Amino acid sequence: QVQLVESGGGRVQPGGSLRLSCAVSGSTFSSNTMGWYRRAPGKEREVVASITSDGSARFADSVKGRFTIFRDDAKNTVYLKMNSLKPEDAAVDYCNLRDTRRFPPMREDYWGQGTQVTVSS
Repeated sequence: QVQLVESGGGRVQPGGSLRLSCAVSGSTFSSNTMGWYRRAPGKEREVVASITSDGSARFADSVKGRFTIFRDDAKNTVYLKMNSLKPEDAAVDYCNLRDTRRFPPMREDYWGQGTQVTVSS
């Protein structure tokens, strides 16, 4: 089984910082792309950041320059460091593991339960 457990959510003031963690079990982890997604009330889920097994990272335009994603394969953990937080960053953030198989082609996504990020004064 694959399990993802997020932690680190909470309330911060605008301009503050927060670090989210996602601990993965039941997977080799190091071979998988990991990502962070978020869903704000009344909005569609959107990707925030992702990082491949070789460390290549991508970010949503709205968070570029403010967020950093990194992984520690020895700990089977992926992190999202969020700086300069804005009220529009308030959402439930979900950790994602993407398991891709090429032979035969298949993609399977696993999700954590989510962690609440609140940005308010």
